[in-house]
Amino acid sequence: MPGNKNIDEILKAGRRIAVVGLSPKPERPSNWIARLMLENGYTVYPVHPAHQEILGQKAYGRLSDIDQPVDLAVIFRRPDQVMPVVEEAIALGIPRLWMQPGAENPAAAKKAQEAGLQVVMGKCWAVEFRSRRF
Repeated sequence: MPGNKNIDEILKAGRRIAVVGLSPKPERPSNWIARLMLENGYTVYPVHPAHQEILGQKAYGRLSDIDQPVDLAVIFRRPDQVMPVVEEAIALGIPRLWMQPGAENPAAAKKAQEAGLQVVMGKCWAVEFRSRRF
């Protein structure tokens, strides 16, 4: 899998996280994982065009709407919806991408890596975080 050897580094460096596809529904993985991020001191920028606020955080329609630095974009989208997110992240200079299980898009991961981004694909952010506890 692309970049999965860089997980420690990505978890340490990715403190300001855009969560693309963050659901307001508490039972959805994107929601409880974003809550875990917040509970552990990470800054979370929800990215969901249908909402103005999620988890008490201002929500953004797309990555380019975020007016703060982003260290990592964690993607919770269907694989066929990942490439535009990756292209936007590349254009914005977001240095790290994490494609959650179910969001894997090898072509998008390759494009991101070729552009110099660190990429994790097919691993759960929460599982990796809990196993290390940064």
